[in-house]
Amino acid sequence: GDELLSVNGINVQGKSAFDVSSMLQGPKETYVTIEVGFENFSKVKHGACGPLQSMKVQRQLVARTPVFYRLEKMENGDSSVGYIHVKEFNALAKKDLVTALRRLQSAGASYFILDLRDNLGGLVQAGIEVAKLFMNRGETVIYTAGRDPQVQNTIVAETEPLITSPLIVLVNNRTASASEIVASALHDNCKGILVGERTFGKGLIQSVFELHDDSGVVVTIGKYVTPNHKDINGNGIEPDLRRIPALNEVKNLLSQCRYPGMG
Repeated sequence: GDELLSVNGINVQGKSAFDVSSMLQGPKETYVTIEVGFENFSKVKHGACGPLQSMKVQRQLVARTPVFYRLEKMENGDSSVGYIHVKEFNALAKKDLVTALRRLQSAGASYFILDLRDNLGGLVQAGIEVAKLFMNRGETVIYTAGRDPQVQNTIVAETEPLITSPLIVLVNNRTASASEIVASALHDNCKGILVGERTFGKGLIQSVFELHDDSGVVVTIGKYVTPNHKDINGNGIEPDLRRIPALNEVKNLLSQCRYPGMG
Protein backbone atom coordinates (compact mmCIF):
# COMPACT_ATOMS: atom_id res chain seq x y z
CA GLY A 1 0.00 0.00 0.00
CA ASP A 2 0.92 3.67 0.15
CA GLU A 3 3.83 4.45 2.45
CA LEU A 4 4.40 7.50 4.66
CA LEU A 5 8.07 8.45 4.35
CA SER A 6 8.51 11.72 6.24
CA VAL A 7 6.67 14.27 8.39
CA ASN A 8 7.79 17.90 8.15
CA GLY A 9 11.05 16.74 6.59
CA ILE A 10 11.80 14.16 9.30
CA ASN A 11 12.32 10.59 8.07
CA VAL A 12 9.91 8.25 9.89
CA GLN A 13 11.73 5.02 9.01
CA GLY A 14 12.03 2.87 12.13
CA LYS A 15 9.72 5.04 14.21
CA SER A 16 6.76 3.46 16.02
CA ALA A 17 3.16 4.14 15.02
CA PHE A 18 2.78 6.04 18.30
CA ASP A 19 5.74 8.31 17.51
CA VAL A 20 4.54 9.01 13.97
CA SER A 21 1.01 9.70 15.22
CA SER A 22 2.43 12.19 17.73
CA MET A 23 4.41 13.93 14.96
CA LEU A 24 1.21 14.36 12.97
CA GLN A 25 -0.67 15.88 15.92
CA GLY A 26 -1.10 19.63 16.22
CA PRO A 27 -3.62 22.46 16.66
CA LYS A 28 -6.74 22.29 14.52
CA GLU A 29 -6.46 23.89 11.06
CA THR A 30 -2.64 24.12 11.15
CA TYR A 31 -0.65 22.37 8.42
CA VAL A 32 1.78 19.47 8.29
CA THR A 33 3.91 18.48 5.29
CA ILE A 34 4.12 14.77 4.55
CA GLU A 35 6.03 12.83 1.91
CA VAL A 36 4.30 9.75 0.52
CA GLY A 37 5.32 6.90 -1.75
CA PHE A 38 2.19 5.60 -3.46
CA GLU A 39 1.29 2.00 -4.21
CA ASN A 40 2.00 2.52 -7.92
CA PHE A 41 5.60 3.15 -6.92
CA SER A 42 5.89 0.16 -4.61
CA LYS A 43 9.59 -0.16 -5.37
CA VAL A 44 10.18 3.17 -3.65
CA LYS A 45 11.10 2.45 -0.04
CA HIS A 46 12.04 5.08 2.52
CA GLY A 47 13.51 7.64 0.16
CA ALA A 48 15.07 5.31 -2.41
CA CYS A 49 15.28 6.81 -5.90
CA GLY A 50 11.96 7.10 -7.68
CA PRO A 51 8.93 9.41 -7.87
CA LEU A 52 7.48 10.64 -4.56
CA GLN A 53 4.83 13.19 -3.69
CA SER A 54 5.02 15.85 -1.01
CA MET A 55 1.70 17.11 0.34
CA LYS A 56 0.68 19.88 2.71
CA VAL A 57 -2.23 18.61 4.80
CA GLN A 58 -4.48 20.63 7.08
CA ARG A 59 -4.99 19.14 10.52
CA GLN A 60 -8.56 18.49 11.64
CA LEU A 61 -10.07 16.99 14.74
CA VAL A 62 -10.09 13.23 14.12
CA ALA A 63 -9.05 11.47 17.30
CA ARG A 64 -11.54 12.04 20.07
CA THR A 65 -10.52 12.33 23.67
CA PRO A 66 -10.67 8.94 25.38
CA VAL A 67 -10.60 10.52 28.85
CA PHE A 68 -13.71 11.49 30.81
CA TYR A 69 -13.55 12.68 34.41
CA ARG A 70 -15.51 14.17 37.30
CA LEU A 71 -15.07 15.00 40.98
CA GLU A 72 -17.33 13.21 43.45
CA LYS A 73 -17.89 13.92 47.14
CA MET A 74 -17.91 10.94 49.44
CA GLU A 75 -20.94 10.29 51.64
CA ASN A 76 -19.09 11.31 54.79
CA GLY A 77 -18.22 14.63 53.17
CA ASP A 78 -14.64 14.44 54.43
CA SER A 79 -13.02 13.56 51.12
CA SER A 80 -13.46 13.82 47.36
CA VAL A 81 -12.53 11.28 44.73
CA GLY A 82 -11.39 12.06 41.21
CA TYR A 83 -13.07 9.59 38.85
CA ILE A 84 -11.37 9.11 35.47
CA HIS A 85 -12.62 6.81 32.73
CA VAL A 86 -10.17 5.99 29.92
CA LYS A 87 -12.07 4.40 27.03
CA GLU A 88 -9.00 3.54 24.91
CA PHE A 89 -5.33 4.37 24.56
CA ASN A 90 -4.89 6.62 21.55
CA ALA A 91 -2.50 9.47 20.79
CA LEU A 92 -4.49 11.83 23.06
CA ALA A 93 -4.64 9.56 26.11
CA LYS A 94 -1.56 10.76 28.00
CA LYS A 95 -2.08 14.47 27.35
CA ASP A 96 -5.76 14.38 28.28
CA LEU A 97 -5.12 12.26 31.37
CA VAL A 98 -2.51 14.76 32.59
CA THR A 99 -5.11 17.51 32.21
CA ALA A 100 -7.72 15.48 34.09
CA LEU A 101 -5.37 14.62 36.96
CA ARG A 102 -4.23 18.20 37.41
CA ARG A 103 -7.74 19.64 37.33
CA LEU A 104 -9.13 17.06 39.75
CA GLN A 105 -6.20 17.54 42.10
CA SER A 106 -6.69 21.32 42.03
CA ALA A 107 -10.39 20.77 42.74
CA GLY A 108 -9.57 18.88 45.93
CA ALA A 109 -9.44 15.18 45.01
CA SER A 110 -7.79 13.24 47.84
CA TYR A 111 -7.64 9.98 45.87
CA PHE A 112 -8.48 8.70 42.39
CA ILE A 113 -10.41 5.99 40.57
CA LEU A 114 -8.99 5.01 37.16
CA ASP A 115 -11.69 3.13 35.26
CA LEU A 116 -10.27 0.74 32.64
CA ARG A 117 -13.37 -1.43 32.32
CA ASP A 118 -14.25 -2.28 28.71
CA ASN A 119 -11.00 -0.68 27.54
CA LEU A 120 -9.76 -3.13 24.92
CA GLY A 121 -6.40 -1.41 24.55
CA GLY A 122 -5.29 0.64 21.56
CA LEU A 123 -1.74 1.94 21.22
CA VAL A 124 0.51 -0.05 23.55
CA GLN A 125 3.02 2.81 23.74
CA ALA A 126 0.24 5.18 24.81
CA GLY A 127 -0.66 2.79 27.63
CA ILE A 128 2.97 2.60 28.73
CA GLU A 129 3.21 6.41 28.82
CA VAL A 130 0.02 6.59 30.90
CA ALA A 131 1.36 4.06 33.43
CA LYS A 132 4.54 6.12 33.82
CA LEU A 133 2.48 9.10 35.05
CA PHE A 134 1.93 7.27 38.35
CA MET A 135 5.34 5.63 38.78
CA ASN A 136 8.68 6.53 40.32
CA ARG A 137 11.78 6.92 38.21
CA GLY A 138 13.40 3.52 37.57
CA GLU A 139 10.35 1.39 38.38
CA THR A 140 9.50 -1.33 35.86
CA VAL A 141 6.40 -0.76 33.72
CA ILE A 142 6.53 -4.03 31.79
CA TYR A 143 8.93 -6.69 30.52
CA THR A 144 8.96 -7.93 26.93
CA ALA A 145 10.11 -11.51 26.41
CA GLY A 146 10.83 -13.59 23.31
CA ARG A 147 13.37 -15.89 21.65
CA ASP A 148 14.91 -12.99 19.72
CA PRO A 149 17.21 -10.99 22.02
CA GLN A 150 16.00 -7.81 20.30
CA VAL A 151 12.51 -8.46 21.68
CA GLN A 152 13.72 -8.86 25.27
CA ASN A 153 13.46 -5.55 27.05
CA THR A 154 12.68 -3.91 30.38
CA ILE A 155 10.62 -0.73 30.10
CA VAL A 156 10.99 1.63 33.06
CA ALA A 157 9.68 5.03 34.13
CA GLU A 158 12.10 7.88 33.46
CA THR A 159 10.53 10.62 35.59
CA GLU A 160 8.87 11.08 38.97
CA PRO A 161 5.09 10.53 39.27
CA LEU A 162 2.57 13.24 38.46
CA ILE A 163 0.51 12.25 41.52
CA THR A 164 1.13 10.06 44.57
CA SER A 165 -2.44 9.93 45.92
CA PRO A 166 -4.10 6.55 46.62
CA LEU A 167 -5.45 4.96 43.46
CA ILE A 168 -8.18 2.43 42.67
CA VAL A 169 -8.08 0.79 39.21
CA LEU A 170 -11.35 -0.69 37.95
CA VAL A 171 -11.01 -3.69 35.61
CA ASN A 172 -13.24 -6.35 34.07
CA ASN A 173 -13.10 -9.18 31.54
CA ARG A 174 -12.97 -6.64 28.69
CA THR A 175 -9.90 -4.89 30.07
CA ALA A 176 -7.29 -6.01 27.54
CA SER A 177 -3.86 -5.48 26.00
CA ALA A 178 -2.53 -1.95 26.75
CA SER A 179 -5.05 -1.66 29.59
CA GLU A 180 -3.61 -4.79 31.20
CA ILE A 181 -0.11 -3.34 30.94
CA VAL A 182 -1.30 -0.23 32.80
CA ALA A 183 -3.22 -2.22 35.43
CA SER A 184 -0.34 -4.62 36.15
CA ALA A 185 2.25 -1.82 36.30
CA LEU A 186 0.21 0.16 38.83
CA HIS A 187 -0.67 -2.94 40.85
CA ASP A 188 2.77 -4.57 40.97
CA ASN A 189 4.51 -1.30 41.86
CA CYS A 190 2.08 -0.67 44.73
CA LYS A 191 0.53 2.38 43.10
CA GLY A 192 -3.03 1.14 42.91
CA ILE A 193 -5.55 -1.46 44.09
CA LEU A 194 -7.26 -3.51 41.36
CA VAL A 195 -11.01 -3.85 41.76
CA GLY A 196 -13.51 -5.81 39.66
CA GLU A 197 -13.03 -8.94 37.54
CA ARG A 198 -10.11 -10.89 36.08
CA THR A 199 -8.88 -9.12 32.95
CA PHE A 200 -9.03 -10.50 29.40
CA GLY A 201 -5.47 -11.85 29.07
CA LYS A 202 -4.11 -10.42 25.81
CA GLY A 203 -0.35 -10.04 26.03
CA LEU A 204 1.27 -11.10 22.76
CA ILE A 205 3.72 -9.01 20.76
CA GLN A 206 3.01 -9.46 17.07
CA SER A 207 4.61 -8.17 13.89
CA VAL A 208 3.42 -8.06 10.27
CA PHE A 209 5.87 -9.44 7.71
CA GLU A 210 5.41 -8.43 4.08
CA LEU A 211 5.28 -11.20 1.47
CA HIS A 212 6.38 -11.05 -2.18
CA ASP A 213 2.79 -10.64 -3.41
CA ASP A 214 2.35 -7.53 -1.19
CA SER A 215 0.19 -9.47 1.26
CA GLY A 216 1.34 -9.94 4.84
CA VAL A 217 1.44 -12.48 7.62
CA VAL A 218 1.08 -11.76 11.33
CA VAL A 219 3.69 -13.55 13.44
CA THR A 220 3.92 -13.68 17.24
CA ILE A 221 7.45 -12.64 18.22
CA GLY A 222 7.10 -12.22 21.98
CA LYS A 223 4.90 -11.52 24.95
CA TYR A 224 4.39 -9.01 27.76
CA VAL A 225 5.33 -10.01 31.31
CA THR A 226 4.28 -8.00 34.38
CA PRO A 227 6.75 -6.43 36.85
CA ASN A 228 6.00 -9.40 39.14
CA HIS A 229 7.02 -11.72 36.28
CA LYS A 230 3.54 -13.01 35.47
CA ASP A 231 2.53 -13.87 31.91
CA ILE A 232 -0.47 -11.75 30.89
CA ASN A 233 -1.45 -13.69 27.78
CA GLY A 234 -4.16 -16.27 28.39
CA ASN A 235 -4.10 -15.63 32.11
CA GLY A 236 -5.28 -12.09 32.65
CA ILE A 237 -4.77 -10.25 35.91
CA GLU A 238 -6.68 -11.13 39.06
CA PRO A 239 -8.06 -8.12 40.99
CA ASP A 240 -7.42 -7.53 44.68
CA LEU A 241 -11.10 -6.93 45.46
CA ARG A 242 -14.49 -7.36 43.82
CA ARG A 243 -16.09 -4.20 45.22
CA ILE A 244 -14.82 -0.65 45.61
CA PRO A 245 -13.33 -0.27 49.12
CA ALA A 246 -13.36 2.70 51.47
CA LEU A 247 -10.39 5.06 51.37
CA ASN A 248 -8.98 3.72 54.66
CA GLU A 249 -8.97 0.18 53.26
CA VAL A 250 -7.20 1.37 50.11
CA LYS A 251 -4.49 3.03 52.20
CA ASN A 252 -4.14 -0.08 54.35
CA LEU A 253 -3.79 -2.41 51.35
CA LEU A 254 -1.22 -0.14 49.69
CA SER A 255 0.78 0.07 52.92
CA GLN A 256 0.98 -3.74 53.00
CA CYS A 257 1.92 -4.03 49.33
CA ARG A 258 5.28 -5.62 48.51
CA TYR A 259 7.27 -4.21 45.61
CA PRO A 260 8.69 -6.44 42.84
CA GLY A 261 11.71 -8.38 44.04
CA MET A 262 10.77 -8.23 47.72
CA GLY A 263 10.49 -11.53 49.53
